[in-house]
Amino acid sequence: MDIIKLNSDSLTDFKALIEIFKEVFENDEPVANDVQLGKLLSNPDFLVFVVMSNSKVVGGLTIYVLHRYFGTKPIAYIYDVGVSPDLQGQGLGKALIAEVCNFCKQNNFEDAYVEAESDDIDAVSFYRKTKFSSELSAIHFTYDLSD
Repeated sequence: MDIIKLNSDSLTDFKALIEIFKEVFENDEPVANDVQLGKLLSNPDFLVFVVMSNSKVVGGLTIYVLHRYFGTKPIAYIYDVGVSPDLQGQGLGKALIAEVCNFCKQNNFEDAYVEAESDDIDAVSFYRKTKFSSELSAIHFTYDLSD
């Protein structure tokens, strides 16, 4: 197993990760076109890490880099995390989180965080098994901007 950070030339691996996300999150939304996905991969404030096994993407996560006005170090907002269902429970997700935290530490991030819906028992249980430093309950408000 290898964990690698994708670059702008990694569209195929990024699309494979998105398919894993669709399966794990039971999401049937259409995926953006290759131009949009390429823009994301080229954005320095969007990071993608994948878990590779036998040259195949079997999991990964995405990060949005948040720049702060109360400090100079960025924060890593871990947005989506997913491992192929048939490989869950084997430590791949924990290794992925650990590797990403190490990357963030080496690249002078202030911290990294991830959110999980309180009723998503599997996600909450998973994150509680990682080496997190604090847990915060919050209420999330969404504003629908489509008219």
